[in-house]
Amino acid sequence: MKKLILVAIGAMIIGCKENKENILITEEEVVELKKSEEIAAVDISYASFGEKIDEENVLSALEMKEKFESMQVGDTIDVKFKSEVAKVCKKKGCWMSLKLDDSLTSFVRFKDYAFFVPLNAEERATIVEGKAFVTETSVEELQHYAKDAGKSKEEIEAITEPKVEYAFLATGVLMEEPSEE
Repeated sequence: MKKLILVAIGAMIIGCKENKENILITEEEVVELKKSEEIAAVDISYASFGEKIDEENVLSALEMKEKFESMQVGDTIDVKFKSEVAKVCKKKGCWMSLKLDDSLTSFVRFKDYAFFVPLNAEERATIVEGKAFVTETSVEELQHYAKDAGKSKEEIEAITEPKVEYAFLATGVLMEEPSEE
């Protein structure tokens, strides 16, 4: 719904820029715009997993990426950030990766293996709270995760070197509820 509103607003802006005449907005149009702003301001409904967390003091994915980039292997920080789920374990929901930008993700596991997320969590807005750290993941572990993600035997066997990764151990997760459209 939010995407639809943003597209409509974008179209209005583009349309306004293309029309060089002065535009008068009717009172009816003002009322409609206010209604659309109210709809856009509606809170997102979240499902909670693990420890209870809130939506306050949350870093964006870009801000979290910058924090990761300033860290070394072995560094750890307590943090909360919001992003979109890129991938999730298709067997149990025991891990997920969150987008930091178009090509970079953070690998998220759950503290003490105490909770899981839905198997259909991909592309949902998600807030995680816990410890962010930079780690080197072994070939064996990378192959295990690839198997969990449903990769082919050839793709799994192609993993031959450890990987430095941006990792996260979540104590709590808020995940956007699926829309009912």
